[in-house]
Amino acid sequence: MDSNTKANKRRHLDIVVSGIVQGVYFRLTTKAVADQLGVKGTAQNLPDGTVAIEAEGDAFALDAFLEWCHEGPERAVVEKVVAVEGEMKNYRNFEVIRKSRG
Repeated sequence: MDSNTKANKRRHLDIVVSGIVQGVYFRLTTKAVADQLGVKGTAQNLPDGTVAIEAEGDAFALDAFLEWCHEGPERAVVEKVVAVEGEMKNYRNFEVIRKSRG
């Protein structure tokens, strides 16, 4: 079936989460959720106070992951989530990036 093939196809999303999302364990909790769902990629704090996430997985995992991004961990206050399809980078795991590079 065509819908089955699409569901199994891996995709890449570039996600930016805005609100009170730094200093509330957002990146670490994101990694735990990603690991549970089998999502690969990265999460890092940006200087503007947002969290940038690159996520790769199948449609089901990414849908669940995005749903979680709208909630965040207990102390977070998520105001906005922007997700854009991007080019696959074939991440092997999910990594929290501690410092902004550059």
